[in-house]
Amino acid sequence: MKTWSSNWKASTKTKKQRKYAAKAPLHIKAKFLAAHLSKELRQKHKMRSIRLRRGDRVKVVRGNFKGRTGKIESVDVKNTTVYITGIEFVKKEGSKSLYPIKPSKLVIQELELGDKRRMGVEK
Repeated sequence: MKTWSSNWKASTKTKKQRKYAAKAPLHIKAKFLAAHLSKELRQKHKMRSIRLRRGDRVKVVRGNFKGRTGKIESVDVKNTTVYITGIEFVKKEGSKSLYPIKPSKLVIQELELGDKRRMGVEK
């Protein structure tokens, strides 16, 4: 039985939208990990958003950690979340754990440009 269809046509039903995102294969889920660029980066690179990557410096614009900035420590493609250095919560036993944040709540302040193919420019 087929669990995911690639020819989904933007339903207005929230249930179908959530099901599409939840059951999508990893190469499609990776595309959901994009975030907007800051105004300076948008003018410099002539693009509005780009996929998040470890090493990018981001600013949180929504939620409990609004206004905080930090570097991306890891990206979880399966759960479509990002973990940022310095944004963590304290567990009951006292240990600290990184807090998962959705990419739509972030704005990229500084890009990690170690990979030339990331910006579409190859050697």
